[in-house]
Amino acid sequence: MRESTLERRLVREVERIGGQAPKWVSPGNRGVPDRLVILPDGRTLYVEMKAPGKPLSPLQAKWAKTLRELGHGVYKIDCNDGIDRFIAEVKANGV
Repeated sequence: MRESTLERRLVREVERIGGQAPKWVSPGNRGVPDRLVILPDGRTLYVEMKAPGKPLSPLQAKWAKTLRELGHGVYKIDCNDGIDRFIAEVKANGV
C-alpha cells in the first residue's frame, strides 16, 4: 500500500468524525509531520504518514520528540490498522 493511499484514507476518516486533516507545510522546517489533525473541542494532533514498515527519518523523529516534549500528541501511521487505532483512540478521548 502506498503512503498517499493511506494519507487519503486518514483524511476521510478524520472528516467522518467531524475533524479536518490538512497537509502541514512549514517552509524552512523540514521534517515536520505530514498532517495537522484538527478536532472538535479545540484538540490538535500531528500525524506523520509513512509507507508500510518505513521508519521516521532522524529529522522527523527529532520533530516528534520536540512536539511531545511540548505536550502535543504525535502519531506515526503506516498501515490501515494504524488509521483504525488512531481514530478509535481519538473517539475514545472525546470525539
